[in-house]
Amino acid sequence: MSNGYRPAGVAKQKSTYWYPILNNSGGQPPIIQMISNGPRIALYSSGMVGLGHMRRNLLIAQALARSRLRSVNLLVAESREATAFVDAMPPGTDCLTLPALRKDANGHCQARYLNVVLNDLVKLRAETIRAALEAFNPDLLIVDYLPRGAFCELDSALETLRSRGRTRFVLGLRDVLGDPASVSKYWSTPANEEAMRVYYDQVWVYGDSAVYNPILEYRFPIDLASKIRFTGYLDQRLRADSYPLEDSDGFDASGLPAGKFVLCVVGGGQDGDRLAESFAGAEFPAGMAGVLVTGPYMSLDIRQHLHERAGLNPRLRVIDFVAEPARLVSRAERVIGMGGYNTICEVLSFEKRALIVPRTKPRGEQLVRVERLRNLGLLDLLHPDELDSEALSEWMGRDLPAPVVKERIDLGGHLVIPGLVKEILGGDSHAGWSKVRELETPYAIH
Repeated sequence: MSNGYRPAGVAKQKSTYWYPILNNSGGQPPIIQMISNGPRIALYSSGMVGLGHMRRNLLIAQALARSRLRSVNLLVAESREATAFVDAMPPGTDCLTLPALRKDANGHCQARYLNVVLNDLVKLRAETIRAALEAFNPDLLIVDYLPRGAFCELDSALETLRSRGRTRFVLGLRDVLGDPASVSKYWSTPANEEAMRVYYDQVWVYGDSAVYNPILEYRFPIDLASKIRFTGYLDQRLRADSYPLEDSDGFDASGLPAGKFVLCVVGGGQDGDRLAESFAGAEFPAGMAGVLVTGPYMSLDIRQHLHERAGLNPRLRVIDFVAEPARLVSRAERVIGMGGYNTICEVLSFEKRALIVPRTKPRGEQLVRVERLRNLGLLDLLHPDELDSEALSEWMGRDLPAPVVKERIDLGGHLVIPGLVKEILGGDSHAGWSKVRELETPYAIH
C-alpha cells in the first residue's frame, strides 16, 4: 500500500492546532489544555444530481463515529438541504456547503441557484474547498466518485495536501459507475486514471463483488485494481437509527397514513416527474394508501400539480422533502423508486419488496445495477419505456413476498470501513491516530 506519496525528506509530523479559550484568571499565563482526538477525516461529494452523494458520506461519518476511531469529520457537500441533516450528524461532525451545480437530463451543467457562469462557480467552489481543507488539515480525505472533483475543482486541494505529506487519500465508488462503454468514455479517462495513481492510496467500492465487479467489468489496469477494496453495500438502517427518535413522531404529525402504505421515492426529483405522475394516478390496493416524496429539485409546477391531485384523493399523500427517507422505507409495505445507489441500499437493508424504474439517460448506471439485482431475485424492474399508472397498479395488486436479502449479498460496509481507515492510517503510528492538540488563549505566541 502506498504511504501517501510523501516527498523525499518530508517526515510525518503532528500538527499543533490553536484555539481560543477564555481565560478568567486576569493577566495570568494562558491556560494550556491537552485534548486527545481521533483522526481528522474530510469527506467530499460533488452533488449535481440529487442528494445521494451527501447521504452516502453522512452514513460513512456515522459509521466512523460509532467505531473506536472517534474521528473528527468534515463533510464537504453542495446542497442547500444539507442543513436538514444537521440533527443526524454524529458528535464531532460538521458540514461545509458549496454553491450548487445542476446537471440536466442531457448531462449539461450550470449553476443551480447562483446567477453566475459555470466557470466562475467552479472557481469559487475550488478556492473554497482548497482553503477549507488546508485549514482543516485532514489525516484522511475521502472523495466520492470523481477523482479530481466536479470540473477538476479538487486539483488545487489535492496538490496542496499532498505537498504537506500528511494526508492519505481514498476514492469512494458506488457499486456500478455505468455501462462499460460509458465508463470508458466519460470516467476512465487518462487524466482520471493518472490522478488515481498519483494521489489515491486506496479505492473503496461500496458494493459486493459477487453482484458487480468493476475490476472485471471496466478492465481496470493492474496497478489501479490493486488499490481497490470492496466494503460491501452500506446498510442504511444505520442512517435511520442515527436520526433523533423524537423526529419519527413528526411523520404522523405531517399527515402520513397510520396504516399500510406504498412509498414512492424519486431521489432529488429533478428527473422523477414521470414516475411521480404515474404513481399519483395509480390505483392503490384495498386497505393501503400511497405516499409520494417528490424531492426538493422537482419543478415547483409539477409539485403543485401533484399536491392538487393529492387534495382530490384521500389515499394519496405528497411530501416535498424528507431529511431521512430511510425511516419512511422502514415503515412502508412496499417501495416504488428509481435506481440510485441509496434507494437500492434502502430497500435491500429493510428487505422491502420494491419495483424499480431506473434512469437510463444520460448514463446507464441505474439500469445495470437494477438488472443485476433483479437477476438475483432481490427486486423487480420496470423499464421506463413501459412506465404508466396501469403498470404500477398491476404490480401493487400482485401478491409478492418480501425478498430474503441478507443471506444473498454483503451489507456490511459500515462495519468494514473503520478497519480500512485504521489500515490506511497505519494504526497507532500515524500522527492522526493519537493526535494531541494544544489549546490556548488567542494572546499566546504561536
